[in-house]
Amino acid sequence: MPSATPAEQRTHEKRTSSQRGSVTAEFVAVMPAVLMVLLICLASLQMAAHQLRLQDATSDAARALGRGESLAQAGGRLALAVPGASLSANYPVDLVCAVGSIRPSGLGVLMGITLRARSCAMGDGL
Repeated sequence: MPSATPAEQRTHEKRTSSQRGSVTAEFVAVMPAVLMVLLICLASLQMAAHQLRLQDATSDAARALGRGESLAQAGGRLALAVPGASLSANYPVDLVCAVGSIRPSGLGVLMGITLRARSCAMGDGL
């Protein structure tokens, strides 16, 4: 295997030393984008968890309204399960429908997202 001449070695050293900082610069340029994607993913998971809790609590509130509890009692039940959530209800024929909504904290506020869940139950204690 032939060895490199001293001139070739110097040329190779100049090339690698001039490119030494480029990897660091590329890393620094890409890091904010990677962090932003990570934050968006974490915020999405947080929103999904809020949505699941809200849907479950709204279903409980709809069943409570269907058993004859007042809107205030069912709203208290919802607020206990999901702090900061509000409840409204409508009463189509033979049904009681509860609508829960919340504006989540964290990145959800920055995105202007309001989560809503709707659930219906049989009315009049049926």
